[in-house]
Amino acid sequence: MVNDPIGDMLTRIRNAIMAGHESVEVPSSRLNARIAEILKTEGFLEDFSVIDDRRQGLLKLYLKYDRSSRKSVIFGLERVSKPGRRVYVGKDEIPRVRRGRGVAVLSTSKGVMTDEEARKAGVGGELLLTVW
Repeated sequence: MVNDPIGDMLTRIRNAIMAGHESVEVPSSRLNARIAEILKTEGFLEDFSVIDDRRQGLLKLYLKYDRSSRKSVIFGLERVSKPGRRVYVGKDEIPRVRRGRGVAVLSTSKGVMTDEEARKAGVGGELLLTVW
């Protein structure tokens, strides 16, 4: 049993990138699916799909690589708020990741969204992860 499903997802992505895999499977949840959707929208994933395995289900994440250099477009993934230490930010404290080149993902009262969407909506929340 995994105590931190988001941390597990990020670790699986990191390991798959280091091994040069085209895709990786992670346990499915609504939160993991929303994070995958955000990563795809922001250009960090090629695509993702939900696989029904008659239990929890799986998310298959298709990793994105630069075509010429064959390097991953994800340079770093960092879990900010952890089960042992939750990190909350107000609407005026939302960080900019790598001077706007990265994305922070927040869980707000209006759903899971990127740092830019949270600033536009004027809400703060739990800072889940950053990716660049």
